Amino acid sequence: MEVVIASSSTDAGIGCWELQTGAEQLRYKSCASPSHGLTSVGNRFLASSQITSSSSGSILYWSWSKPHVEVRSFPAEPIRPLISNSHGTYLIGGGVSGHIYFWEVTTGRLLQKWHAHYRGVTCLALSDDDSLLISGAEDGHVRVWSLFMIFDDVRREETRHLYEHSFSEHTLRVNNVVVGYGGCNAIVVSASDDRTCKVWSLSTGKLLRNIVFPTIIDAIALDPGEHVFYAGSRDGKIFIAALNADCSSSSSYGMHIIGLLSDQSKAVTCLAFGVDGVTLISGSEDGMVRVWDTMTHNITRIFKHSKGPVNNILVVKQPDSFNLPNTQVPSTKRRGSLVVPPLDKYLDFTDETKDIEAVIAYQETCKRPLDPSYVSFHVMMNHIKEFQKQDSSAATEMDVERLKLECKRSVQMVQQWKKLYENLHQFCVNELLDGVQSGGTNVDSS
Repeated sequence: MEVVIASSSTDAGIGCWELQTGAEQLRYKSCASPSHGLTSVGNRFLASSQITSSSSGSILYWSWSKPHVEVRSFPAEPIRPLISNSHGTYLIGGGVSGHIYFWEVTTGRLLQKWHAHYRGVTCLALSDDDSLLISGAEDGHVRVWSLFMIFDDVRREETRHLYEHSFSEHTLRVNNVVVGYGGCNAIVVSASDDRTCKVWSLSTGKLLRNIVFPTIIDAIALDPGEHVFYAGSRDGKIFIAALNADCSSSSSYGMHIIGLLSDQSKAVTCLAFGVDGVTLISGSEDGMVRVWDTMTHNITRIFKHSKGPVNNILVVKQPDSFNLPNTQVPSTKRRGSLVVPPLDKYLDFTDETKDIEAVIAYQETCKRPLDPSYVSFHVMMNHIKEFQKQDSSAATEMDVERLKLECKRSVQMVQQWKKLYENLHQFCVNELLDGVQSGGTNVDSS
């Protein structure tokens, strides 16, 4: 079962609904999140940034089975966007000053901090292999950061700048960024107050497509097949834009815009896809969460947030510790209490265990795009060696991930051999047919 999670910029808490049945689940209290400030940490618990003033803020944790905040952290500055890597081992936050913060979840340690933008960070996204971080900001820039570079002190000192790419074609604030599949060969789509969405190539750093919309776009979601993307606008429409196909300017909405979803709601603030790749969930300023069937363009379900505009939506697999309202047990008996510590406010250079962090540098051959599973495999091997030196149980978890990657690579290799076999078989059949036809021609001529 999938669960839709929605939060608001007002202190309206976090609402949860089962996507398939529409049943409302536990409502989490005391949350007023900024846009892009809500994340699921490894599907183990929820985390959200909170901004109380221009100079102070907090990061809150909720376990799945309890409505109240369990852990409070107070970073050095207010954090807007907050994301976690796929395994929930790290939290990454973007500050209002333009800094990016990188925390380790299990210890709460601030592992790295760097100045990423001239103005506040507005949105963050990770590539599907968790090796690249993409940030957008109020300064109109979209920047790509290699986490290998960020944690390599030697390379950091040698390079002129830390980012891999800096896309500066937007003229106003960047509102959202999303990343496709393919690691360092993926595409990035960005939306801005300048009424454009731009499609970028991570491997070449080039602009692939620029799409102008009739109004400002605040939210984007990539179709899992990456044929189109959906763009939520401030006039309540969700535009459908083509990623690859050449579209004529005869469209009534503009170049490359091939359709829309609309029910005359207020501004669309956030979008997310369900696992099936067909269900699209949208949140808007009217406090409604709408579930769309992208095949029929119809609304199949509507959820009502308690109050205030919806500005964040997550779609996650239902955790085991979820309890429906009619089956809730007393909080003292609920499972799933958090045991993670608060996040550190500052870097601690005196920490003797800091050398556990693996410093990983790209090899010279990585100047060209590589298979992301190959890169991740060697990164994990270095991590495992470091953890084993420290006699850490984390090495076991890393070993499991290494085996998963090896399995994935083996499957890919089998598919490649299968393709080669099919090509060879087709070649032989063609040669045989050509020989038979030639033989028939010789007989006729004789």
